[in-house]
Amino acid sequence: MRFALSPEQLDFGTSLRKLLDAGQVPAATRAWADGDPAAGRALIRQLANSGVLGLAVAEDNGGVGAEPIDLVVAFQEIGRAGMPGPLVETAAAIPALLQALPDSEPAQRWLPGLAEGTALGTVAFAGSDPLALDADVADVVLVVDGDQLRQAEPGTLVRSVDPARRLFAVEPGAVVAEGVADATAVAFDTGALAGAAQQLGAGRALLHQATEYAKQRKQFGKPIGEFQAVKQKLADVLIALDLAEPLLFRAALTMGEATRSRDVSAAAIACGDAAYGAARAALQVHGAIGYTAEYDLSLWLTKVRALRSAWGTPDLHRGRIARALRAEASQ
Repeated sequence: MRFALSPEQLDFGTSLRKLLDAGQVPAATRAWADGDPAAGRALIRQLANSGVLGLAVAEDNGGVGAEPIDLVVAFQEIGRAGMPGPLVETAAAIPALLQALPDSEPAQRWLPGLAEGTALGTVAFAGSDPLALDADVADVVLVVDGDQLRQAEPGTLVRSVDPARRLFAVEPGAVVAEGVADATAVAFDTGALAGAAQQLGAGRALLHQATEYAKQRKQFGKPIGEFQAVKQKLADVLIALDLAEPLLFRAALTMGEATRSRDVSAAAIACGDAAYGAARAALQVHGAIGYTAEYDLSLWLTKVRALRSAWGTPDLHRGRIARALRAEASQ
């Protein structure tokens, strides 16, 4: 199995990085957290113009019809930039959900707008208290209610550790489709894959910020980056990020196979642990300044903490891997 990206995929990632670097994402993220999504939506439309929001959407529904690995490339850059908004839901989970339904009408109704960036979508999955990200600004709000997919309305705002992740309780409304268990499983795995890629990108951003700061901050007359303990800590972060990447690529390449859920969970755990380790190391290197809301590092610290359980807790994913391995061993 080949885990190296093609030249076209590398160029795609580079172009997205340049677009987002020029977009003043930290300012847009702070505005989004304050309830002003204008700058963030303008950046999202630029991503849509680059094809990002249509990667998981079939050409018949107005999208690009790309491979899951292309989605992974895009979401690594989205995570690296610290983008706000329900991008995993809009570009990954909802397209996978609607296109896996027996009835094609919901996909034909909503996916062209999502792919074009003229609409945003969010979805809440089954639970005693389902929460939907940014439901107040989303144009398409869906909730999986048992074996039914329903439209929903945003309810109470629920505080997140990441101020830019505005979570809402939802009130189920009209039924969109029934018998959605299989489609829900595909959607959850696709969302978890994109979320893992987003975490890996955020982890790389944290490592870069910590490394640059270690070159500038001085103690005892020299940069702290010259101290062996700091070098070793940052090297450990790099190793963890690099080891997580092949698991992410494998999950992307096996999305249509029987091992899909197991591979997605392995990627989610590896990317989540690596990004969380990067956040801890970056905070230790920066010291107390890293806690302050005015300092950009805090935007990635809180995002990584929130994303760690956004698409399934580590325990949930470890449980899925354990069940898959037991099932394989019993065959």
